[in-house]
Amino acid sequence: MATIVNMPRLSDTMEEGVVASWLKKVGDKIEEGDILAEIETDKATMEFESFHEGTLLHIGVQEGDSAPVDTLLAIIGEEGEDVSALLNGKSTPKVEEAKEAPKKEETASTNNNSTAIAEGVQVVTMPRLSDTMVEGTVASWLKSVGDKVEEGDILAEIETDKATMEFESFYEGTLLYIGIEEGNSAPVDSLLAIIGNEGTDVSAVIEAHKNGGVATATPSAEEKKEESKPVSETTSTTPKAVENTNTNTGGRIFASPLAKKIAKDKGINLADVKGSGENGRIVKKDVENYTPSAAPQSTATASTPSAAPQVTSFAIAGEEKTEDVKNSQMRKAIARSLGNSKFSAPHFYLNIEVDMDNAIASRKTINAIPDVKVSFNDMVVKACAMALRKHPQVNTSWEENVTKYHSHIHVGVAVAVDEGLVVPVVKHTDALTLTQIGASVKDLAGKARSKKIKPNEMQGSTFTVSNLGMFGIESFTSIINQPNSAILSVGAIVQKPVVKDGQIVVGNTMMLTLACDHRTVDGAVGAQFLQTLKTFIENPVTMLV
Repeated sequence: MATIVNMPRLSDTMEEGVVASWLKKVGDKIEEGDILAEIETDKATMEFESFHEGTLLHIGVQEGDSAPVDTLLAIIGEEGEDVSALLNGKSTPKVEEAKEAPKKEETASTNNNSTAIAEGVQVVTMPRLSDTMVEGTVASWLKSVGDKVEEGDILAEIETDKATMEFESFYEGTLLYIGIEEGNSAPVDSLLAIIGNEGTDVSAVIEAHKNGGVATATPSAEEKKEESKPVSETTSTTPKAVENTNTNTGGRIFASPLAKKIAKDKGINLADVKGSGENGRIVKKDVENYTPSAAPQSTATASTPSAAPQVTSFAIAGEEKTEDVKNSQMRKAIARSLGNSKFSAPHFYLNIEVDMDNAIASRKTINAIPDVKVSFNDMVVKACAMALRKHPQVNTSWEENVTKYHSHIHVGVAVAVDEGLVVPVVKHTDALTLTQIGASVKDLAGKARSKKIKPNEMQGSTFTVSNLGMFGIESFTSIINQPNSAILSVGAIVQKPVVKDGQIVVGNTMMLTLACDHRTVDGAVGAQFLQTLKTFIENPVTMLV
């Protein structure tokens, strides 16, 4: 019997995946453990292996395309097996069962967020595209009322609390009704659209869905007449050939969320990119293959830089102007996450200044050894691990009824990547030497920046270090990376006048700020931890004992 393979959740924050490459093709024999594809998540590109054996009968997501977690990725079964029933959203792949009870199978399809009200009519509801999603915003509609819809066509881009995802149709027919306009939000399972036979009267379906009931949908000549006008007007005013033409004339540009993100990161104007997707839609490969020399030129912009079209207006001197920009679902999620940490964990902050003269001299001596490279951050990480061993109260996690004391010490090290920030974890940090910590941090940071880091390499931290010294930041505070009880903020090493042995001399100092969760760490405990940390950093030789 055929088995559906869904897009896997390969990281704790993954909501959609991109198929970087398929290592098997339709018709290939699959053994358990074979690598089916490389899946690009929000953090890394990972190999995805098969847990089934058989023949690869269908590929649901093509290379370079993205799809939400738990959507159809592939089908594996017996060679020659008919999988049309599975592709049509039915609950069983057996052809004979599908023929025996087609109406029963058409009554509901929860996996596709659709419900068949009558023959040929499907109500599509707002999908739940993430485990924390409670409402979604329609970022853009890629189909208009009256358009023909094929199975697999992208209906709309849905903005969740974590990402903007493409939402595809699992049915074919005509888009009869749009329930949520662009820019509007609605709870999960709200009426999103209706797909069915052209000319079908869906007014009863709309009313029934609003009332939570069920109604039949029947074709109506009067409805056909009424709907023909707006469809015609839409076609005449915004034909696809115009909507999907990427020009600098202010026309709408269609691009996948991933293509938009890559273009933004690279500073590419999407109006200069020619789309190869459906109806001229710009996809990932179009942006990656784009070169400035290939940019189309027009008489209006040939003599001006590409950045010029981005300027839309200037405020007149003395004018007061305020613009309301709707908060995205992602910004709302960030606000909730940071708010939960900041306000559920009562933070307090402790500052201490560290003399770095001995650390500078020690690092110079260590790095003089061939093939050895130790950074100041490595020394801080090692010192934190040793201080945590002496102050176990800081190496804890708060839960409602218990405080968890961790006997292991896993230090998370914040690493900046193009997309934001990830926190690889150096496991059993206290047992590692400075050079081992340096090698581990370098390896993990490299994996993070190349998106090759594995989920388990970013989990399980008991303490976190965040270093902005390389950006010239002298002092800052961080929000605790829960469920940790504390996070250390490391500033830049600066030269300044200091008093040593009663004399003012030039010294090298560094500011450290410890953010503590007052539910688990009291002020005195945090202060003692910082004193121990200061001793280790100012006397690096003590870390070798």
